[in-house]
Amino acid sequence: MLSAVLTAGCGKSPKCLVLYYSQTGATKVVAEKIAETLGADIEAFDVDKPYDGNFQETIDRCLVERGENFVPAIVPIKADLKKYDVVFLGYPVWFGTYAPPVAALLKEYNLAGKKVVPFCTFGSGGLESSTADLKIAIPEAEVAPGYGVRNARLSAVDSELNRYFIENGWVEGSVTALDDYAMQEPVTEKEVAIFNAACGDYPMPLGTPVSYGWRQGENGSVDFLFTVSTLNAAGEQTLGHIYVTLENAEEVGAVADAEIKAEFIKAVR
Repeated sequence: MLSAVLTAGCGKSPKCLVLYYSQTGATKVVAEKIAETLGADIEAFDVDKPYDGNFQETIDRCLVERGENFVPAIVPIKADLKKYDVVFLGYPVWFGTYAPPVAALLKEYNLAGKKVVPFCTFGSGGLESSTADLKIAIPEAEVAPGYGVRNARLSAVDSELNRYFIENGWVEGSVTALDDYAMQEPVTEKEVAIFNAACGDYPMPLGTPVSYGWRQGENGSVDFLFTVSTLNAAGEQTLGHIYVTLENAEEVGAVADAEIKAEFIKAVR
């Protein structure tokens, strides 16, 4: 019954709230687009001692807090959650999961019985892992498929959210379905060049590509799903996945990184 009325947006029933934390403003961009498109109410939240330092200061503070299992106190939100059926919950991904202000929110407010839709911004990835953590943290809520985007790709939010909304029944419309990725096969010099063109300037190691699958993307692009050999948090060798899109199918034949317009979409570890 719920999915049937969602195609009309959130203006009437069910009632939707976009509730988000944004340190740098990236998550705010996504939050405002969701609220605008669905006609939802919107509110930002924060902790009483904001994470307002630079990148390294934020990392250092989080490391200390994580080591102490510390959850910061949250500034009370204004919205009456009892009025809402659906909560779009937004956050940046830190250390592979939702940022600490979300943990503070979940500690103080009950989302049981609600449909919770995660959306996030990240440096490399984290939608999948943070969604899994939300399902554990709020087992009595329905955690729906969410949306995530790299901070470096905020220009793609409008088009990607349009597809996401339609595919998940939030708005009426149609989009061309994308095929599944082809079966993985070993990388050659050509695929390694595509991987390097997309990911070579990322400041942290993403792994070494060992195999790939591809599919036709939108507007003449080609999407790649690379399997990479990488190290996990314990320093053990493991496999991960890197998603890349190539702007023009004609560039598939190029082997020089400088000739290839490829974009790093996300990492799933």
